Amino acid sequence: MAEVDLMNRDPQNMNNYIQVEFDDVLAEPTGTHSIDCVWRNSHKCFTCGKNLCYKILTILTGIFVALGWGCTFACVSYSVIWCIAPAMRLLHVCLNPTKKILSILLSSCVGPCVETSGLIFSRIHVTNSQGEPPKPIDHM
Repeated sequence: MAEVDLMNRDPQNMNNYIQVEFDDVLAEPTGTHSIDCVWRNSHKCFTCGKNLCYKILTILTGIFVALGWGCTFACVSYSVIWCIAPAMRLLHVCLNPTKKILSILLSSCVGPCVETSGLIFSRIHVTNSQGEPPKPIDHM
């Protein structure tokens, strides 16, 4: 089992958007300021309250939530490894002949129509001009 990094607990930067600090939530515009001691103590109360609440919630529920998510991902891994991947392989083996037959049919039936349409539409010429409309091109 890998050693747990107690300093960098979000090495994949999964939760950067959750970093909410006092300045991200409360702001006083210029000309509308509270008393400095109120602002300073509000900052301390916000930070202390947020940290204390988070720690209490993680103490009460963190281990159980982690256990639940661990079991959930174990079930997902199990179903992918033992059910979904073999079923996908079975479908691949069973449907491969159908894929080849459809490929041959499409290339022999639809291919000529698409190629002919391409040749027809390749003869269309578009010109952009100002003023008088262009004279038609005589191909004969």
